[in-house]
Amino acid sequence: MRHIAVAVLSAAVLAGCTKVGSQNLGAGGGRHPWTQPGVLRIGAQTEANTLNPLLSGNTTEAMIDRLMFDPLVSVDASGKREVPVLAAVVPTLENGGISSDGLTITYQLRHDVLWHDGVVFTSRDVAFTWRAIMNPNNNLGSRTGYELVRSVDTPDPYTVVFHMKQRFSPAVNTIFGESDSPYAILPEHLLGRYPNINSVAFNSSPVGTGPFKFKEWLRGDHLTLVPNDRYFLGAPALRKIVIRPISDENTELSQLRTHEIDWQFEASQDEYNVLRTLTDVKTILTDHFEFERIEINTKHPPLDDVRVRRAILYAIDRRKLVDSLTYGSAQVADEDLPPFMWAHSDDVTRYPYDLAKARQLMAVAGWLPARDGMLHKNGRRLTLELTTNNSNATRRLAVVQVQAMLHELGIEVGIKEYLGSLLYATMGQGGILQNGRFDLAWTGWIAGVDPDQSSLYMCSAWPPNGNNDPRYCNPALDAAEEEALTHFDTPTRKAAYAKIEAILTRDVPMPAIWWPRLLQPINPDFKNFAPNPVVESWNAYQWAI
Repeated sequence: MRHIAVAVLSAAVLAGCTKVGSQNLGAGGGRHPWTQPGVLRIGAQTEANTLNPLLSGNTTEAMIDRLMFDPLVSVDASGKREVPVLAAVVPTLENGGISSDGLTITYQLRHDVLWHDGVVFTSRDVAFTWRAIMNPNNNLGSRTGYELVRSVDTPDPYTVVFHMKQRFSPAVNTIFGESDSPYAILPEHLLGRYPNINSVAFNSSPVGTGPFKFKEWLRGDHLTLVPNDRYFLGAPALRKIVIRPISDENTELSQLRTHEIDWQFEASQDEYNVLRTLTDVKTILTDHFEFERIEINTKHPPLDDVRVRRAILYAIDRRKLVDSLTYGSAQVADEDLPPFMWAHSDDVTRYPYDLAKARQLMAVAGWLPARDGMLHKNGRRLTLELTTNNSNATRRLAVVQVQAMLHELGIEVGIKEYLGSLLYATMGQGGILQNGRFDLAWTGWIAGVDPDQSSLYMCSAWPPNGNNDPRYCNPALDAAEEEALTHFDTPTRKAAYAKIEAILTRDVPMPAIWWPRLLQPINPDFKNFAPNPVVESWNAYQWAI
């Protein structure tokens, strides 16, 4: 299995990534003099709230989690081939792992996995982790897919059987796979005794099965990981990983230039123009199941009026935003599912920049310009707040441009920036988005390898049961989601997603602005780095520097 994964990785590195910038090596073609052999230094905009993968709420935490923990199934760098991790094989209809009625999914587990403390990994850990996800006392961001499991059997230490309440076609890629809220497996022997896992010591000094082990965490300064030399897929090549929270992206870029970090984790598109000119930096661009979006709180008047939401979208010049902020690294989006995903639909409502159309819609909704040109209704001036995370330079610039565009429409917009750790925190952690404390929010969403986006849009996915931050609800969309999720054949699912995209682009609760390609500026001495479309660290045991 290891040899297959290496072959897939090599092909993906050659075919799936674009490299820009100089790659001149040091004297004699070896490492650069600033490279610390075996030590990878990572700069990340967002400080982790937790090291417990069930409680993570952003991509930084997800990347860190996967250095220390494993799922049952992952995907390769192309995002198209499933790779067994803790599972010995990927369950399918063809191999009998998925029953013919789709209601039973059986995993055969690897026999050679140890937790970092030396305890043997077994099916009990998988069953426990599912129970922890379903425990209402735990502050999770989403339970999508997991709530469709009726029960979990463990007939022996290396067999796990999921009995489903209904057919759920994304099950293998959702339940401990590369879904849009990926969860890894936790140790039952360390956590099984707690009524909840929200504040246990484990969350800041975890024990996993992954390629790297926790060493120390000095909050606000650095997190250090060391190799798990007994890792079942092979001992890691790196001898240490140091992750530093750097909340200001300009500081991150400066440290990349001065070689204080080897990888700037998920640089924003605003940097692309500069990154292309840097010597001794390699920037990898990869297609990603991601879209930049403006979340609209449909429970805050007047945003509960679809005419107002549509007017806002007509007033935003997405082409101008893409050209001025991403320097060609992104593509204007008209829906959440990107064109390279099989479920992408062309039959959607489009909103080209049209200020006259926007003003017309606002007038029909009763919002008319006063003498100062700003919109009023029943003597009330239309004022909204636009939120984003302060660590992302591109989003900070984007919200200012959107503020100006909506001012042209006659809407007064204030800007509120938050730390990413607060903006994206779970509902129980006081997260701004999950608690609905916003009008408009510029954010991004990285989806799973399956087109399932039910955790974003279904009525049942309001926080804390999902990521439907806008509190959007449409029974017709729910019906189409059910159709997509209960059929395994691609034509039926594709037709269902066409319905979903048509409804979403009509109702615009969370309009897409652009589809980014992920920017990962790295030290050219950093080898075997090949992000899959969900998480960068899926193959971290193969990394070297």
